[in-house]
Amino acid sequence: MMIRPVPPTVRRLSRASVVFGLLAALLATAPAPAAASPAPAARNAPAVDACPFTNTLCLFEGANYTGERLTLISLVSPGTCVSLVDAGWGDRPRSAINTNSRSAAMFMNDDCVGGAFEVPGNSSLPSFGGFTPESVWVPR
Repeated sequence: MMIRPVPPTVRRLSRASVVFGLLAALLATAPAPAAASPAPAARNAPAVDACPFTNTLCLFEGANYTGERLTLISLVSPGTCVSLVDAGWGDRPRSAINTNSRSAAMFMNDDCVGGAFEVPGNSSLPSFGGFTPESVWVPR
């Protein structure tokens, strides 16, 4: 699956909404379960238990859904911007699973502004290539 640019149409939220969303994201942080190396044919398919949550965006420290996991969910509508820098995850994510039906967006800056890269709804990205996000827009 390719990372596709999306228009920068992210709404700015109040500071309270951002703080609330960040707190929800930090509370959901957990290490990813250890997994054996998958067979070559299944290398791009995430393990069923790598992101077992609904309506969430799981970011992984390694490609192919490996390493530590940061689990993000928005509790406000239409969604929230999460600073990965503030969460201690700036430039760390290398793969993602989005279990929400709506697309999430990743940004190379810390404030969810500028050009974005989409993580389509109900999909996964096994590698971001050279893209290193500093913030993400998580839909509700």
